[in-house]
Amino acid sequence: MQKLQIADYIVFLIYFLIVSLYGYWIYTRKKRSEIDSKDFFLAEGSLTWWAIGASLIASNISAEQFIGMSGSGFAMGLAIASYEWMAAVTLIVVAAFFLPIYLKNKIYTMPQFLAQRYSPLVATIMAVFWLLVYIFVNLTSILYLGALAVETVTGLSFTVCVIGLSIFAVFITLGGMKVIGYTDVIQVVVLVLGGLATTYLALELVADKISGGGVWDALVFVKNNASDHFHMILNQGDMMIPDGKGGTEDAYQKLPGLAVIIGAMWIANLGYWGCNQYITQRALGADLPTARKGLLFAAFLKLLMPVIVVLPGIAAFVLYKNGFFQTEMLDPTTQVIKSDRAYPVLLNLLPAGLKGLSFAALTAAIVASLAGKANSISTIFTLDIYQKFFKKEASERNLVNVGKFAIVIAMIIAIIMAPQLSRFDQAFQFIQEFSGLISPGVVAIFLLGMFWKRANGMAALVAAIATLPLGIGINEYFPEIPFLNRMGIVFLILVALMVVVSLISPYKEKKDGIIVTRDMFKIERPFAVGAILLMGIITALYLAFW
Repeated sequence: MQKLQIADYIVFLIYFLIVSLYGYWIYTRKKRSEIDSKDFFLAEGSLTWWAIGASLIASNISAEQFIGMSGSGFAMGLAIASYEWMAAVTLIVVAAFFLPIYLKNKIYTMPQFLAQRYSPLVATIMAVFWLLVYIFVNLTSILYLGALAVETVTGLSFTVCVIGLSIFAVFITLGGMKVIGYTDVIQVVVLVLGGLATTYLALELVADKISGGGVWDALVFVKNNASDHFHMILNQGDMMIPDGKGGTEDAYQKLPGLAVIIGAMWIANLGYWGCNQYITQRALGADLPTARKGLLFAAFLKLLMPVIVVLPGIAAFVLYKNGFFQTEMLDPTTQVIKSDRAYPVLLNLLPAGLKGLSFAALTAAIVASLAGKANSISTIFTLDIYQKFFKKEASERNLVNVGKFAIVIAMIIAIIMAPQLSRFDQAFQFIQEFSGLISPGVVAIFLLGMFWKRANGMAALVAAIATLPLGIGINEYFPEIPFLNRMGIVFLILVALMVVVSLISPYKEKKDGIIVTRDMFKIERPFAVGAILLMGIITALYLAFW
């Protein structure tokens, strides 16, 4: 397998220096004497709409998208793009209905929202739970999958890759949200350019080895030669895909038909994009028009993601189907086909220099996600745990220093825990399913807290406690139901449970609770025009590839 050449290292070094020096310049523009916790954690008032949008995408796209989603493109095709295109629609909903509530009530963390709306107990339970999940599942998994990807491309040891990625991410994170936000703009540019380069090469390989003609002819050939891979809505029994163990499984179990449009895909997306400190934090320091423009920009960038991460996987499938990469797509240990090998196989075929750009794109995605997750961990720990329970009168400098300490400790824990994920046959699938266990409860608590005055702290506490047992129980006893549908069932049960508990409890309106009024949801005309255009494009895409 061809490793990085000198030209690749030069390209990567240029990327590394640009990001590092730009981040340092952003950091030094603010005098050390002006340290402010809101600025460190939220970059309050200093992120532009394009920085917010770019940072959202840079934090969202990581090794699991490049490797996992390309692998899903290889296995089941364009249908996996629903995770990207439905996320774009979700961003519009969050911008229109969630952001006004957060910004009007000066919400800086998700536990703060729960404390104001329900009770400090609910907020503390969820803060501790989020910290554990963010550190031991999310941060660790990003580092693990990222290091595996870098190891595959460079040939460096897994340990070296883990430590190198961690140091790079910590260097950016210690500068605060402003440094993360603006360096993410560069990360996204590199991510998109490098991703498009890989897509172009994949189609060029199809043209060179099979179809002839140019890249556009190759795209038409891929569409015709893998027509079953260009459907957005899958029916039961339509497509059998490799299960990673030598057998096959029904793709419907992963993406159950219309559930991706009108079902529980909304639960997963609202939980991730609307109730997740890791994501919402980028917009919480801005005014409403700027924040909305940022989310709209991110939504348009989402339209492009399947071209970067799904199409290469489909091209790899066509090449494999026509006799190429037969050995490379097999797991070296089990000798069964592994869909997740599609992207690394393509990456290792890139010419010198171009491979360095694609490697830089992969690294940008990993480091941006690590930095964003570490900053969210730091924010919740400092503002919702340390300041609340250990030092209520902490100075601004003290809060920032504690935040930096939390970043370093969280990353050290992730470095120690990352190798442990090798015990799982499919770490990416494990992460997705674990996240799916908690999303129904989080979304139920937040939605009722925002839009139903009667919901109370006891109902939220019951839902928070019941979420995991209920999800695990339904998964255990009804494995034949597609995972997304099981999420939807859990969500409906939790909503019903919250309604019952709230109605049988005495109603007492909190005077210092969350303010929600109709005028808060007024939409600015530029945002409305952009949202309508985006919805039109997504509707056209679904109709074209139904």
